[in-house]
Amino acid sequence: MIFKNNYKIILASNSPRRQNLLRELELDFEIKTKNIEEKYPPELVKEEIPLYLSKLKAEAFGILDDHELLITADTIVWVNNHILEKPIDAKDALRMLEILSDNKHTVYTGVCLKTNNKQKTFWASTDVYFRKLEKEEIEFYVHKYKPFDKAGSYGIQEWIGYIGIEKINGSYFNVMGLPIQKLYDELKKF
Repeated sequence: MIFKNNYKIILASNSPRRQNLLRELELDFEIKTKNIEEKYPPELVKEEIPLYLSKLKAEAFGILDDHELLITADTIVWVNNHILEKPIDAKDALRMLEILSDNKHTVYTGVCLKTNNKQKTFWASTDVYFRKLEKEEIEFYVHKYKPFDKAGSYGIQEWIGYIGIEKINGSYFNVMGLPIQKLYDELKKF
């Protein structure tokens, strides 16, 4: 896709899933990242959290070069009125998947588009329904796939998604970490 602007696109993410999704849009982009502490005010809920964090990630870059367009994103899992972030270890991953088992949760992704002159944020949400997972299935997945870099301890595009997810309402790609169709629309308007 050829956009009307001449931006040099920078994706600020180490996520191979986000990188692959952006590649599939047939866009040329560079990957640059900054290490930041992903802390947010405790009163934030649902989409407010990833929106805040995506803006925080963008701010870490400071002044960009002329014609650079920065894309930052953050994804969370929201279940039973609280957040599930990335697990700290295998025990935490097992705990999270037990919560998600036989339950509905919502995946929220916040995205920030930033140049030196303009900034746009947006978000997407997807409801995900897991069937009742057996303890052995959860243990197999965590020990084999090591989902420690994934919000909620799972990847929809991996084994647990194939066998455990009964249905979703919303964008599949949002659950992978980037609402790619919405991003495409926003890039066209930017």
